[in-house]
Amino acid sequence: MRDDELRRVLADANPWWASAAAGTDPTAWARANRVLRGRAGSGAGQRIRQLLPMGFRDYLTATHPRLPLPPVSHPGELDSTSAAGALSALAFSVDDFDLAWQDYLTCGGFPRAVAEHHRAGAVSPTYLRDLLAWLRADVDPEASTDSVPLLLTGIAARMTSPLNLTATAAELGYPNRDLFERRIIRLVNSHAALRCRQRTDDGRAVAGTRHKLYLTDPLLAWLPALTSPGLPRPEFPALSEMALAVALARAVDQHDEGRWIADDTIGYARTGSGGEIDLSPVRIPGTAGPMATTPIESKWIDTGWRAEARRIDARYGHGILATKSILDLDHPVRAVPAPMLASLLG
Repeated sequence: MRDDELRRVLADANPWWASAAAGTDPTAWARANRVLRGRAGSGAGQRIRQLLPMGFRDYLTATHPRLPLPPVSHPGELDSTSAAGALSALAFSVDDFDLAWQDYLTCGGFPRAVAEHHRAGAVSPTYLRDLLAWLRADVDPEASTDSVPLLLTGIAARMTSPLNLTATAAELGYPNRDLFERRIIRLVNSHAALRCRQRTDDGRAVAGTRHKLYLTDPLLAWLPALTSPGLPRPEFPALSEMALAVALARAVDQHDEGRWIADDTIGYARTGSGGEIDLSPVRIPGTAGPMATTPIESKWIDTGWRAEARRIDARYGHGILATKSILDLDHPVRAVPAPMLASLLG
């Protein structure tokens, strides 16, 4: 745990811990390092709380309380018989989930953004500027005011493919790759971005390969266009894949605490033909022992899904094709609307 992370953990604790976090008591800070660094207690629940925006399920609870939700499923059982039964019971709500998902992909899960969008149909310019000021302070405080919007635009346009750091640094105007990579690391450390590593079929990260990079909330992808006239708007297919990736990463961390901070949650797979499986299996604890997460391919489609499922079917023989609004549970690779899949993940 880095010093800044440790200070945040301590910030809301009792006065002794608060003095440690503030650095006003060097003895307290030294003791906090000894007590907490590498440790987080031994309780049955989550021991370290991460402040992240609402996931889609919480968004629905806040904004669509009458929409029925499926029971939360383990990430390794998304294509199980029980999950299929829960989804089948919601077949008549597919359109409602689709519309709610598009709203979520527009406003994201920051509580104030959700409230403003639900009340007025848009997030206020004041809050957008607040978010941009936070990112600028964390990521690039000494650069020009357009540096962070340009960085977010560049990432949002490339989220669905492995990121070529050298080429992207040049395209976005950075003088060298190292400077660009430091900005990426700052985004990840601020929980504004999430890395998705290439993995083998048994879930191991492949060293030396390019990673995908997802922003962790849809509103971060909208910030450039909404605050800097002329910058492009994000595309819904990329936003849908991004939101699913983040939902899966959060679920993995929920079942195996510490994976998010360790930058070891999700992955993608390369196919023999040079294609990719968006979210390949990763190892995760299960009720009966270690297991793998269900493979997921994200496609923003509402027709012709069987052809799109061939790649994941050929690779794994089962899995989920996350669609825009198709629900078809009669095949080993099942078509499930992305918002329903996100709801299953919790």
